[in-house]
Amino acid sequence: MLMENQTTLTEFTLLGLSNEPHLQIFFFLLFLAIYLITLIGNMMIMLVIWADRHLHTPMYFFLSNLSFLDICYSSVTVPKMLESFLAEKKTISVHGCIAQLFFFCFLATTECYLLAVMAYDRYTAICEPLHYFKMMSDPVCMWMAGGAWIAGLLNSLVNTLLVTDLRFCGQKEINHFCCELPVLLPLSCTDTFINEMVLFAFTIILGMLSLLLTLVSYMFIISTILRIPSKEGRCKAFSTCTSHLIMVGLFYGTGLISYIQTDSSYSLNLEKVVSIQYSILTPMFNPLIYSLKNNEVKSSVRRLLRNCK
Repeated sequence: MLMENQTTLTEFTLLGLSNEPHLQIFFFLLFLAIYLITLIGNMMIMLVIWADRHLHTPMYFFLSNLSFLDICYSSVTVPKMLESFLAEKKTISVHGCIAQLFFFCFLATTECYLLAVMAYDRYTAICEPLHYFKMMSDPVCMWMAGGAWIAGLLNSLVNTLLVTDLRFCGQKEINHFCCELPVLLPLSCTDTFINEMVLFAFTIILGMLSLLLTLVSYMFIISTILRIPSKEGRCKAFSTCTSHLIMVGLFYGTGLISYIQTDSSYSLNLEKVVSIQYSILTPMFNPLIYSLKNNEVKSSVRRLLRNCK
């Protein structure tokens, strides 16, 4: 009876990172700079790969997919965050919240599998060099990249459709800067057991499976590299993997924590820091890491700049 008398909410209030007025402008400028670096850096990576035929290889095809994904990923949360820093009324409609949740979940899952696909690409390049271009032909690359996007879409559809069956009433404040499942489910005034079990199952199955594929690929890669007789050869082979390894560590090191830990095991402030790391900072680091650690990308950027003069 009590639930029936409660009014269903039509909007939430995003509390964001801080309610201190004097910090709002600082945070706005900080995250605006991060967002611009993310957009410019990832668009530059895509432009360089498109313009330089030397980079028309499977590795850079997947990297261009990752750059496009990271532009979309950061665009799901950062613009709304920037608006909230300057707005007096920091609200988001329930439908808008669910839409943000859908794209956030979609792109996060896609990145998990895209990183696994990129690890398999490095495995074939180092462990099966004579068969590399046969194993990683254009149709195979298209199917693998498409499979990553489809896996992300299916995961997001299932979780989001289950959220649409929930009723939200009573508490309307979200102690976060965006709509994520772990912070949204506790606000429901209907039972969320199925949602929590599906979220946990998908996190374990999809998240851990993609991580396992990545780890197994690198186990074979490291084993192969250690058998290379020359130190120079080992360094050259490993250098092709370092950028990807850093990205895997940044993304998985924080992303899975957010969805596996329970509410009581760590604070909401830590949850915000973790979310900022894998959803905002990691997309910014992607082009920086690949441009600074990859000699082919640096050479292509220099050639592109010379041609523009």
